[in-house]
Amino acid sequence: MTMPYADGTAPLIPRPELTLPALRQAVATVAPSRLPEFFEDLQRAFVRAGDEDSVVPIRMFYREWGVVVEIERYPETARRLHAAEQAVSDPDPAVRDRAIREAGDIVRAAHHEVAGG
Repeated sequence: MTMPYADGTAPLIPRPELTLPALRQAVATVAPSRLPEFFEDLQRAFVRAGDEDSVVPIRMFYREWGVVVEIERYPETARRLHAAEQAVSDPDPAVRDRAIREAGDIVRAAHHEVAGG
């Protein structure tokens, strides 16, 4: 496992498959407050897929939420990302730069893991 986490704890849940039932259950477990956003994104993805006559928007939805779950299933990683997101609005440019790098590193690592490590 190459997902960065500071205290070495195991993930809260196994990495889910990139399917609607698996992702819905994973979001409900690791980020239940984000379920409304999940369903709104799902609806937009299906509408866009119909408009474009393409499955690409649905695949993008699965990948996006796979990344969210990958981050949230590691509490320390999620904490670091949320702290970095808050620090992006800090008045100190050095703090903002560190926060942007930290958030980028976390999200890139999650994308890498979701893509198969």
